[in-house]
Amino acid sequence: ENALFVAESPLVIGRALDAGCTPVSFLMERKHIEGKGAEVLARCPADIPVYAADLPVLTQLTGFHLTRGMLCAMRRPRLPSVAEVCANARRIAVLENIMNPTNIGAIFRSAAALNVDAVLLTAAGSDPLYRRAARVSMGNVFLVPWTYLPEGESWPELLHELGFKTVALALRDDSLALNDPRLPAEPKLAMVLGTEGDGLASSTIAACDYTVKIPMSHGVDSLNVAAASAVAFYQLALLNG
Repeated sequence: ENALFVAESPLVIGRALDAGCTPVSFLMERKHIEGKGAEVLARCPADIPVYAADLPVLTQLTGFHLTRGMLCAMRRPRLPSVAEVCANARRIAVLENIMNPTNIGAIFRSAAALNVDAVLLTAAGSDPLYRRAARVSMGNVFLVPWTYLPEGESWPELLHELGFKTVALALRDDSLALNDPRLPAEPKLAMVLGTEGDGLASSTIAACDYTVKIPMSHGVDSLNVAAASAVAFYQLALLNG
């Protein structure tokens, strides 16, 4: 219950506050106390510690360049159950073992923009509240409901019990085209994306109701998983959600 995460930039911190996350302390450039960080600080209790220094000192302390000059340690919110996240959802994304936090953040940004109602993740993947993932998402990890799938259980069966048909995005000769008319006809659809490089496990593909691939030209055989997610979300959630 005391677990923390670190939010970076006033935008991400503001969206975390909007989502009800509790701030613990701030670390920021001196100039932002009266500058762009002032609005964020005004939303927090007056007794929260604010540590300030010049940018070179912050870079030495953190080990990376603060792109927006502001960090906030916050308490992790309670994760909902899969049933809670999916209760009113029609289009969801399932991320199987996606490891790169930049990809996680980009997928969440696309999910928010392209009408995806929720995101489910396997425990082996990257944490959406990892600092870089949250920043790349532009704070959308706090706008799109998400949770982890239970370990040691068959999550395709769980999604079927919740009324979802599952769509594996995989490069197979027997895959349907992404615009196949059977897909938008499904009232509840879970789009399943796999880890970088290897893609989805063969057992996962076998357990899904459909397998689809994105038509590509110039001999290109695959897209980065974040780019593929945006294409799939646009076709299956925004246009047909």
